[in-house]
Amino acid sequence: MAEMSVQLVAVERLLWSGSATFVVAQTTEGEIGIMPGHEPVLGRLVDNGVVKIRTSAGETIYAAVLGGFLSVTAEAVSILAESAELSGEIDIDRARADLQNADEAERTRAAARVRAAEHAV
Repeated sequence: MAEMSVQLVAVERLLWSGSATFVVAQTTEGEIGIMPGHEPVLGRLVDNGVVKIRTSAGETIYAAVLGGFLSVTAEAVSILAESAELSGEIDIDRARADLQNADEAERTRAAARVRAAEHAV
């Protein structure tokens, strides 16, 4: 099976790096699915997105992403987020409470955290 190198990086740290067979991200132009050999693309990530990475080992990784960019070449995908959290790092109960109590400005980030965390359960 074809593979590509993927890096998920936030301003504060590298969240995941490895070999993958499929990546899904939400950009300002819409949702995009990327497989090895994809045409080069540069996209802007939405502020309340969830990134899905299907690893070469068959594992699926989800992350809540707040803004940033997606860079795609035929061999690699780089997800450069302003802020991101892996689904397994998110306390789902706290994320749901944050969503209920969030003001308008915080609602999009809280919603993305809940969507990503639900995949870790």
